[in-house]
Amino acid sequence: MSEKTYFTISEISKKTRVPEHTIRYWEAKFKLLRPLRLSSGHRRYTAGDFEIISEVKDLVLMKGYTLAGAKKIIYSTKKNKPQQTPAQPSDDTLQLLEDIKKELQQVIKDC
Repeated sequence: MSEKTYFTISEISKKTRVPEHTIRYWEAKFKLLRPLRLSSGHRRYTAGDFEIISEVKDLVLMKGYTLAGAKKIIYSTKKNKPQQTPAQPSDDTLQLLEDIKKELQQVIKDC
């Protein structure tokens, strides 16, 4: 995808070549596919939503899986995906945070 954060259903439809009504139907079937809804009711999809739609398209339309079969595969791959651990801060960052903490404690004492 591109540098955009959110995409309209028509943009997703064009990129995946899946009709808009099919994408809306898949939203009802796959709980992982939950686009942001604006107050006007318009949907805004993320890059993660795009990946899920592409994966469903590949499984259902290209490989011939049923929606139930595709759902099992997608949920099992999401469950078995290793969780990303947050990056550990560097020693410099830790020292800076410690210095800030000490300064804030001193400001509190002076008040």
